[in-house]
Amino acid sequence: MTATNCICRIDIDDRGLPPPTPEIAQERKVAIFDLLEDNSFALPGRGAAPAPAGPFALGLSIREGRLVVEAASALGEPLAEFHLSLGPFRQVVKDYFSICESYFDAVKRLPPSQIETIDMARRGIHNEGAEVLIERLSGKAVLDNATARRLFTLICVLMPEA
Repeated sequence: MTATNCICRIDIDDRGLPPPTPEIAQERKVAIFDLLEDNSFALPGRGAAPAPAGPFALGLSIREGRLVVEAASALGEPLAEFHLSLGPFRQVVKDYFSICESYFDAVKRLPPSQIETIDMARRGIHNEGAEVLIERLSGKAVLDNATARRLFTLICVLMPEA
């Protein structure tokens, strides 16, 4: 990762959504921290136009039933805006919330070996969500798997009804 191919700020517009559970709020906080510590994100050039330089400020929101990803310069100059259908995310987000609920419940009452099994399943679903995001952003933005995983966590915060 170069210093310019990264996200330097993330803004989540969650107005109108119910407040997250303490567990989901913690997942969000960790995802934002981890994302800002280490990520890889770039916008490709368009035709003869060169690729916009980063670092980038990213905004995530749900508008008119679509996931909106806004990329801006570190100074706030708009660079790109992507409107993605929520359909491809719904089932994986639903599965992710379900497995997270099982995981948080397991941590309270099950032995480590059973917790590890649930956590492996949780990571698998998380990877699936990252793959969906990378696929949906193909040709629009370039990001690595770790960055996609963290962004998927933040997308989950915006889709509590999934």
